[in-house]
Amino acid sequence: MAALDAFTTLLDPPMYVVTATADDGERAGCLIGFASQSSIHPARFTVWLSRANRTYRVACRASYLTVHLLTTEHRETARLFGEETGDEIDKFARVEWEPGYAGSPVLADSAGWFTGTVEARFDGGDHVGFLLSPVAEGRHDGATGPGDAGPRLFVLSDADRFSPGHPA
Repeated sequence: MAALDAFTTLLDPPMYVVTATADDGERAGCLIGFASQSSIHPARFTVWLSRANRTYRVACRASYLTVHLLTTEHRETARLFGEETGDEIDKFARVEWEPGYAGSPVLADSAGWFTGTVEARFDGGDHVGFLLSPVAEGRHDGATGPGDAGPRLFVLSDADRFSPGHPA
């Protein structure tokens, strides 16, 4: 089977923090690099969570997920959600957040976010895709878009020296 390394090493995609609250109230969140808008009409976005990750286990019991965009100013938030595991610490005790739509955590330290209803889950191998239908969104003060003055999005190469809390 062919690997994708020759192709994927050319990419430098945005990184996202995905948060979830299970229907029983358990919270989790992690840094991910596999995500994309997957439909315009109706609006849909798919995030891919590693089966090894605690957030995946919580997301399997959640009806909603919140997806956060980070900028380079949010490096410490990215590090917390990328290097630490909720199996050992409460990440939410270390950041400012508030319960958003249906209790899904919204991080204060992000450029923008949206919460989506989990419409479907797809087996992708070592990752599972969660198809999300947006129900709420927001931008934080000072967030800018492409071409605007301000910090750029936090991307994969910004996390190249992170030590993941769980293997992929």
